Amino acid sequence: MAKVEIYTQDWCGFCARAKGLLSRKGVDFTEIDAPNGSAEREESNRRSGRSTVPQIFIDGAHIGGCDDLMALEGSGKLDTLLAA
Repeated sequence: MAKVEIYTQDWCGFCARAKGLLSRKGVDFTEIDAPNGSAEREESNRRSGRSTVPQIFIDGAHIGGCDDLMALEGSGKLDTLLAA
């Protein structure tokens, strides 16, 4: 199974949606709490080039945020990435 990392923030509905999809699929993931102004958020911004959460990485590759994750699921490509 692939290594999945997700930068999140507590109140974020998109974060909850992305984590929910991963959980329903039985994917183990590392959640990194990254509120605004934190070192973790700066790391997320640096790694992803984006300033919003969630930011999701599969095996170190940035796949984007919640909408990107949902698009991968809808196209059937997410399972392939997760199986790597």
